[in-house]
Amino acid sequence: MIFHVLTLFPDFFSSPLKQSIIGRAIERGILKVALHNIRDYAKDKHRTVDDTPYGGGAGMVLKVEPVVDCLEAVRKKTTKERTLTILTTPQGVTLRQPLVERLSGYEELIILCGRYEGIDERIRAFVDMEVSIGDYILTGGEIAALVIIDSVGRLVPGVVGEADSLKTESFSEGLLEYPQYTRPPEFRGMKVPEVLLSGHHEQIRKWRRKESLKRTLERRPDLLERAELTEEDRKLIKELTEKG
Repeated sequence: MIFHVLTLFPDFFSSPLKQSIIGRAIERGILKVALHNIRDYAKDKHRTVDDTPYGGGAGMVLKVEPVVDCLEAVRKKTTKERTLTILTTPQGVTLRQPLVERLSGYEELIILCGRYEGIDERIRAFVDMEVSIGDYILTGGEIAALVIIDSVGRLVPGVVGEADSLKTESFSEGLLEYPQYTRPPEFRGMKVPEVLLSGHHEQIRKWRRKESLKRTLERRPDLLERAELTEEDRKLIKELTEKG
């Protein structure tokens, strides 16, 4: 899978893209991240990419010409049928796991990094989707682009070593993940639940599911409204709510 990132600060990505799972996937050629500097498409000797807003106001606005020129140059190199162009902006649809899964089905993603001060409104006519990673303001869309690359990239086959582990992570089934433990069995009086040491797979499965539902109920009850729950799940939720 190829990620094309249109940005004013390509150096911002140098270290993060060399780390951990994503870094190894890039080294192995499973993922590719191509960085495109919007300033390279500025038309004046000062490489100007922003200007004061019409009508007045604070800050500067990202100009339409260099952005669209950069975008069109990148699109000429992509597989158009399997490519999606994303603008990172707090006005976009919130990035949630179902959207991440949908995005992982594309061969190439073009990510245009928005700016805190704003973009020329006409740029929006050249993108397919606007995406936000949360209800807060960042200085630029570079961090959001990294979040998209990480969350989507790890779903590409071969990126994560144990593919089965993806199925039990938080949000993968619409719920928060159950508590995890490893050695030692006791630390400063805090013990690993006995059921996890029992070797009884069905009891462990049921415990994990119940704990997942419990944690979701306590921390993100809104997720339960969208989750696909089984009859067993509903019984477990009833037990949890009755215990109060």
